[in-house]
Amino acid sequence: MAETIAELIARHRADPGAVRETLDRTYQRIRDAGDPALFIALRDQAAVASDLDRLPAGRGDALPLYGIPVAIKDNIDVAGLPTTAACPAFAYMPQRDATAVARLRQAGALIIGKTNLDQFATGLVGVRSPYGTPRNAMRAELVPGGSSSGSAVAVAHGIVPLALGTDTAGSGRVPAGLNNIVGFKPSLGLVPTTGVVPACRSLDCVSIFALTSEDAFTALAIMAGPDGPDPRARAPRPGDMGGLPPHVRIGVPRAADRLFFCDTRAEAAFEAALSAARRLGWQLVDVDLTALFETARLLYEGAWIAERTAAVGDFIDAHPGDIHPVTRAVIMQGRGFSAVDTFRALYRLDELRARARNALAAIDALMVPTAPAAYTVAEVAAEPLALNARLGTYTNFVNLLDMAGIAVPSTIADDRTPSGVTFLAPAGRDAWLASLGGAYHAATGLPLGALGGGRAPMPAQSISAAPDEIAIAVVGAHLSGMPLNHELTALGGRFLAATTTAARYRLYALAGTQPPKPGMLRVAAGQGTSIAVETWALSPEAFGRFVADIPPPLSIGTLDLAGGARVKGFLVEADGVAGARDVSHFGGWRAAVAAG
Repeated sequence: MAETIAELIARHRADPGAVRETLDRTYQRIRDAGDPALFIALRDQAAVASDLDRLPAGRGDALPLYGIPVAIKDNIDVAGLPTTAACPAFAYMPQRDATAVARLRQAGALIIGKTNLDQFATGLVGVRSPYGTPRNAMRAELVPGGSSSGSAVAVAHGIVPLALGTDTAGSGRVPAGLNNIVGFKPSLGLVPTTGVVPACRSLDCVSIFALTSEDAFTALAIMAGPDGPDPRARAPRPGDMGGLPPHVRIGVPRAADRLFFCDTRAEAAFEAALSAARRLGWQLVDVDLTALFETARLLYEGAWIAERTAAVGDFIDAHPGDIHPVTRAVIMQGRGFSAVDTFRALYRLDELRARARNALAAIDALMVPTAPAAYTVAEVAAEPLALNARLGTYTNFVNLLDMAGIAVPSTIADDRTPSGVTFLAPAGRDAWLASLGGAYHAATGLPLGALGGGRAPMPAQSISAAPDEIAIAVVGAHLSGMPLNHELTALGGRFLAATTTAARYRLYALAGTQPPKPGMLRVAAGQGTSIAVETWALSPEAFGRFVADIPPPLSIGTLDLAGGARVKGFLVEADGVAGARDVSHFGGWRAAVAAG
């Protein structure tokens, strides 16, 4: 049975000797997989165990990845292991870890080896490597997906609970969808790319493969943050995973944009995904993807292909016989574009970004098939370029539009063909996307990875604001979808969670208020009940402006929430409820309003 990071960490902290048992299972599963194409470089188990010995003694409780085995895509530097980018002639020996790898090590992770990939991270199929094709963990005849093929398969087989890939055009999402695991593509620059062989330097991301959204987000939070050598690295703002608003608007491709290329399994899987989203209570909104699809064409049919040529074109010129023929044909197309073409493409991208913002303005996130079809190795060999291009239908536009995305499992067909969906949102919403993807994954009830057993947990809700924010609980007209919610969002309010108070309050419908408002009164022990609230985060300045406009008899005090947390929130003065109707039995203002 596959084991999550959360499960392993609990075991390692309870018994430090369990880490060596974890390593034993890791290497036994490598032997069980029997796939020589999975790793390009694999460290000896004894060498990995020696890394464990070098971790700070007695710090297991303080290291969030204590003893967690991790695999690294072989276009990301690991000190002491060659970086090949799946091209032996390109190989070099890095003297230091990539920033992302170094941060994982500092958190207690154990690096076991370097995984296979489509050469120079160019491809979504996973078959363009001189080291062979890793076998799809769910169905051996299917392509594993690329370019991060080995990393995805290693997680699906339960060899490691965490692996790094890269994602420029979908390489961190398509392999996840084809192997029944989670693939997290963070916002551009959130994880530094120092020590990563560039594909398209302006669009490259370090991506994360895991069994659950929570595990993937744990790794993201560790790796995120600015890095001096990487001028594109952004300040860390992944925040915390938390609850979802009660009214989530999910955009889905309109009927004309649901492309499956005659794969009836994939089409049926997406229909099932739509039904699952509705069961979660999410509102589905049809979205015109025309601007997104046109953006996607810029990546491989326009001047952006020249960025790949800029990265490795000179090496390919000097070593033409060492390059996979399809990879060489794709990358060297960049020689045909001029500087004029590049500027025209940049101007066109600006226009398309504006159109995309308009198309997505009315939704919280976009849900698309991770891959529109699943192809066999033989089918891709017969049509290598066409089928690869189809796999990028719903991925190629994402980095050009500066979006974050998380791919999660959705269904498994009777023949074990997996299908997944990807949730996309503007950059900076990584934590929210992790919560959204986690809630959807949990609702599917699917087993984790390819080994069977285990289920994705429903994400725990968080009411924690960031250190530079103040959490406030709202109970009435400021709730999501209510008439005054705009006062929070206009001040930059960030939704944290839907939760309840401790059983110490009564809720009253106040007379003569417009729009109608409730008042929540703290009462003596044994006389109150739990009331539904939402927690939001505001900057200190925004908090001050918000509370300054609160009219009497309402005020801001300190609320006790279920579970013991305390936050600022709305209360009513005792004399303000004289003659007001007690609506506490509804459990919250939204239910009271719905009941009239």
